[in-house]
Amino acid sequence: MTQDLDTLLTTLYVKIDDTIRTPRWRGRPPLLTDSELVCLAVAQVLLGARSEAHWIRYARIHLAGMFPYLSQRPGYNKRLRAALPLIKKVIRDVARDSDFWFDNHWIVDSTPIPCGMSRPTVQRSDLAGWAGYGYCASHSRFFWGLRLYLVCTPTGMPILWALANPKISEREVLTAMLQVEAGVVAEHDGTLLISDKGFASTPFERQLAEQGIALLRPSRKKEKARHGEAILTKVRQLIESVNDTLKGQLDLEQHGGRTFAGVAVRVAQRLLAMAAAIWHNNTTGAPVTRSLIAYDH
Repeated sequence: MTQDLDTLLTTLYVKIDDTIRTPRWRGRPPLLTDSELVCLAVAQVLLGARSEAHWIRYARIHLAGMFPYLSQRPGYNKRLRAALPLIKKVIRDVARDSDFWFDNHWIVDSTPIPCGMSRPTVQRSDLAGWAGYGYCASHSRFFWGLRLYLVCTPTGMPILWALANPKISEREVLTAMLQVEAGVVAEHDGTLLISDKGFASTPFERQLAEQGIALLRPSRKKEKARHGEAILTKVRQLIESVNDTLKGQLDLEQHGGRTFAGVAVRVAQRLLAMAAAIWHNNTTGAPVTRSLIAYDH
């Protein structure tokens, strides 16, 4: 198989079309199918098109052969926001279809998702009440927005993810994620969860152990060195590399969402683009599994 954008989109289209159930439409079905919509959304992220208006104009000229019908920007935006459950399902289906789904080594981390830069935006935004102020220790700065919690394999394949207010405890969010996805946790016996110091808590680790999950994290100050701590420096760089892919290549912080549905679907869009690239690279035997170079032009 060839590693280029056309091949990735074709393969992904077939995968989606084989796994989703076509809904029964009242009246005439849409000219742009759900499978085409998701593939179009993935292409938009991989090609770095932040503006949907610019993206529709570009796609009409350069992708007309793959997408014979393209709606106007308002219609595309409306369909994309409504497709959030489908995009989440495709992320899971792509992960399950890869070798990495059976990896019982998980890495968890959270990263800021800024949603506003001014006080008037904070006061008037539709995200008020869901988004909030938080602190990014990596960049020593405050931000207003959300946090993306990502549980992935060392290769970067997303297993679980969630968006939450920055003021909510990291342990509380992760606990909720594991409870909601209890079926996924049950599929993986002897899972080793690698985290930073923010998830340190004896009751929390005990709770994880009851679910069959062992927590590997750095030791806190005045705490004895924990077993396996020596390998954490290299492993922690993996999740930082995944976050760098999302932010540096897929423009995660420039998502452009202004509503609950808008932010959620744009974050999911980027996670799917990364997952699809990892899935396709693994299938084709690419030397670098998380490389997006073959698909960004």
